[in-house]
Parts: sequence; C-alpha cells; structure tokens
Amino acid sequence: MSISSINYSSSVLGAQIRNINQQLTDLSTQLATGKLSQNYSGMGTNEGFAIAGRSQLSNIAAYTDTITNVNVNINLANTALQSLTTIRNTVQTGSASTAQDLNVNGQTVAQNTAASQFSSMVGVLNTQSGNRYLFSGTAFNTQSVANAGDIINGTTTQAGFKTVMAERQAADLGANGMGRLVQTQPTPSSVRVSEDVAGSPFGMKIAAVSSTLTGATVTGPSGSPVSFSVDLNGLNPNDGDKLSVQFTLPDGTTGQVDLAASTATPTPIGSFAIDATTPANTAANLNTALNTAITKLANTSLVAASAITAGDNFFNTASSAIGAPVNNQAAPPAPISGATALSGASPSNSISPGFAAGDTITVNGTTLTFVNSGATGNQLNVGDSIQTLMSKIDQITGTSKPSTVHGGSITINTDDAASLNITTSNSGALNALGFGSPPVTATQPPLRVGSSPASSATTLVNGSANTVKWYTGNDGPGSPRSTAMARVDDSVTVQYGAQADEDAIRQQLQAIAVFGTFSTSPTSQYAGGQVSALSLRVTQSLTKQPGQQHIEDIQTDLAMAQNTMKDAGTRQTQAKAQLQSIIDQAESASPDQVASEILSLQNALQASYQVTSNLSQLSLVKFL
Repeated sequence: MSISSINYSSSVLGAQIRNINQQLTDLSTQLATGKLSQNYSGMGTNEGFAIAGRSQLSNIAAYTDTITNVNVNINLANTALQSLTTIRNTVQTGSASTAQDLNVNGQTVAQNTAASQFSSMVGVLNTQSGNRYLFSGTAFNTQSVANAGDIINGTTTQAGFKTVMAERQAADLGANGMGRLVQTQPTPSSVRVSEDVAGSPFGMKIAAVSSTLTGATVTGPSGSPVSFSVDLNGLNPNDGDKLSVQFTLPDGTTGQVDLAASTATPTPIGSFAIDATTPANTAANLNTALNTAITKLANTSLVAASAITAGDNFFNTASSAIGAPVNNQAAPPAPISGATALSGASPSNSISPGFAAGDTITVNGTTLTFVNSGATGNQLNVGDSIQTLMSKIDQITGTSKPSTVHGGSITINTDDAASLNITTSNSGALNALGFGSPPVTATQPPLRVGSSPASSATTLVNGSANTVKWYTGNDGPGSPRSTAMARVDDSVTVQYGAQADEDAIRQQLQAIAVFGTFSTSPTSQYAGGQVSALSLRVTQSLTKQPGQQHIEDIQTDLAMAQNTMKDAGTRQTQAKAQLQSIIDQAESASPDQVASEILSLQNALQASYQVTSNLSQLSLVKFL
C-alpha cells in the first residue's frame, strides 16, 4: 500500500485558497470600477436587459443629434423668414405713401427702396445651412433663386423681368394707346367702342355699360369681338345725364369711365358739352370725351394692371389652361361669366351647346358626371354654373390659385402643369367653354407675348426657352414642408422643408420686383396716375389677405415641427434616466456589499492559511 504525500498545491485546501484569492481579485476590481465584471459573461442573468437598454440609449443619442441639426436649420430658416417680413413691411410702407416725386429715371424713392429690397430678399432666399440651401426643397444642393440682376435684367441669352414687363405693357396698351380698344363714330349721332380682336388676352375688356342719357339708345356689350354703341338719335341729353362704361383690366380689377352731359362753360372734367343748337356736335363732344377718358384709363390703371399681370406671367409657377373668350345664349349675346349655366334653353344665360345628363368631364383621372338634378359627390347638375364646375375642377387639381373667368375667357389654374389633363364625352360643350379639342392641358409659365410687334400681338406663349427661370430649386408637386423630413423618435417624424416658390414668398417677391422695376417718363401727363395706380396694387398685394398663405403660416409650420421635437426630446430625457437605471442595476456593483464580501473572504482566507500552516507541520509521530 502506498500513501500519497500531503502537498499544498494539490490539496483541497490549496484549491480553496486559490478560489478565495480569485474572488478577492474580482471583488477588488468591482470596488475599483464599480462594475460587476469586465465582460458580459460575468454580468449575470440581467445583462440582457442592460444590452437592450444600451442599444436604446444609442438610438436616443442619434435622435438627439438629429434634433440638434434640424433645429439649426429651422432656426436659420425662421430668421430668414423674419427678414422677409421686415422687407415686406418696409416696401409696403413706401408703396402706401402718397409721395410720387419722380427722379430722372422715372421712379419714386419708394420704388428705389423696393429695388434694393428685392436684392436683399433674393439674398435671404439663398440662405444656406452648411452646404444645404434652405429654400430649395429637395434640390437642397441647388441655389434657391437666380441672381437678382439676372432676374430683372436677364442674361445674354434669356430675357429678364424688365423685358417681359415692357412687352406686356406694349401688348396691353396697343398701338393707339387705348388698351386695345377701337373707337369709331358710325353715324353723326352715335359712338361705337370695340375690342380690337376676339380672344386676345391683352388690353381692356368691355364688361358693362349703363346710361341715363335721355333719348339715347345703348347697345351691348355684345358680339365678337365685344363692342357697345351709344346713339343719341339726333337728340340732346339733359344736363347731368350720365354714361358709365366698366372695363375689366388684365389683373382682374375693374376700371370705369363716367361721363356726364353738361351745359357748363368751361366743360368740367369728366363731362361732355351739350350743344343746344346742334345735337350732332353733342355726339361729337361725347366721342371726344369718351376717347380722352378711355385713353387716360388705359395709360394709368391699365398700365399698372399690366405690370402686375406681367409679374404673374413671369413669377407665378402655377400653370394654367386658358380658353378662348365665348358668349352665352342670352339675347343679345353677352360674354360668359362664372354665373353662366352649363346648359339651358335659348335664349338664356347659358353655354350652347350645353351639357346633358350622362355627359362626363374627366380631370386628372377623376370623372365628373352630369345629372339632371340632385348632384352629389363627383356629380354636377346640368343647370349648374361655370363657377361650380371650376370649383369642382380646383378641388381635384388641388390648385393654390383658384380658376377664374375674365373677359369671357376661362382660366383653369394648376400647380403642376405636367399633370393637368381634362377630357369630356361632350366635346361640343367643352368647345362652348372656350377650349379646343380635348385633352385640355396647361401652359407652363413664364408666359411671353406671342408675336412682334407686341402692340398687335394676340397670344401668350410659353417663354421657358428664352426667359430667365427665377426659381431654381425643386418645383415638383406636394407640400414644400415634405421636401425635408427627419425621424426624431422611433415613431415620430417632422417635416421642415421650404421652397422659395411658395405662394406667400413668391407673391411678395413678385410684388416687390414689379414695384422696384417699373418706371415711367417723368414728363408724361400720366406719370402720376401710373405710379398711384401701381402703388395701390402693390400695397394690396403686400397686405395679408384671408385665404392666402402668409409667411407667418410657414413660420407656424416650422414652430410646430420644433414643438414636436421638443416633446420627443423631453420623452427621451426621461427614457434615458430609466434606461440608465436598468443598466446600472444590471451592471453596477454596490461598494458596501463588495467591501463586506471582501472582509468575509479575507477572514476565510486567513483561516485557510492557518489550517494549511498547521497541516504543513504535521508528522506521523505527532499524528500518533
């Protein structure tokens, strides 16, 4: 029989001592680091919760960085928008003033201010955050707006706004300076005024005529081109009798000529002299006074309206389909209006031929069906008005600019030229609305006078190929806000995009460009009237109107995005504290508990060493 030796390294006591030493080492590390272990295997069963919590903390950190970056962009955009508001107020104050002293260039001080403010506005719209243009939509690497000088003056190959406005003014005034109206005296006792060409978008359109001239016969406005006539029938009107003629101007506003018969000497302004002995002279005086009044209206209000419309032709990116002017069935025929019915027996205020029950109009894939009565949803009554039809079309296209009837012509507006497509099962009725063979499509601005010389032009054409494009960012369909999106929480995204061609911004830029670019001859007898009429329109354009987008609306949208991020940040801060608590509970070591365990192990180690020491001195003699 053999007896194994008793040896420290191979003994049970030795192994126990080594184990205690290892525990002491681990506990010392825990005490120094505050962690249960330096690797996952030593963390215990709750480490899975800690790993998941740490992943969530990483996501929150990423969201925090995103929120910080988005807030920087929004703050810069808001500062820019606030600058635009300041610019608007400055120009509006100047345009509303009564000072109309012209410098050698034919402009007022307020107009010079507007010109400089236009350049400032262009600079603001090209604001960058890093390498991101804030008002370019999804095309954030592209400058938002062309250079101010190019927009106004053009380039070597493309016309600027100044050229477009001059062409439009020439086309609206016409060669005779009477707003494309032709005035004649068919008989010694009569006067006739006619639009020069049917279907022309230029000049003044005869809207209405009223008369209290005793013994006179007034005919029209009617016909194609539209005209009216006044025949005194060889008689003299009474002193104070009046003739009033209302015209529609290119920007949709109205101008009116009022002439009173007068026996006073000299003849008062706005009157025509009654020749008591020769009625034919009275008719000649009416003809002269009417010519003078129309010429004055054309060279003041029309010129201002033309400038405003030129601004719309150049700057407004909402596309349009323009029908030719047409008349309704009423006797005598009169130009169609929004109140004209889509069907009706002649003579009536309706188109001919009209729509019948079962006919359809399809707009961008959505079909409108005509019924006899009781229309609901995508239905129209055959007796509904043109305005009702346009409202239905506008709902489908989602246009930001309502469609209109002007001078007997229907203009269907759309924000997306590429998408507009209108077809019908009744092409005759569509033609009676002024549109040719279907499909009806949109014309994309900028719009230019269609032929030369401009004074005799009768069409507007697409000028994209030879005209400066003022907005160079993204101009696709959809909300500008959706052109920049960021996820700021697991289930929360914010939209904070902006585009310089948004209505509120575009309308302001357009109005300021018109005011700052327009000039007249300082010596013209109509200069004061032109500037006054233009100032009135610019002031109104820069005044916030109900139903229109305002710059403050954009700021509100951005503020809502910031509030959403603020709420998300608050939730994330609370979640961070909770997650960190879970991680700490799973991974942290309690200093008191570790110290207690170390003390216990030190006592056990001391006892083990004592036993080992005694055993190491044991011999057979002592054992026996």
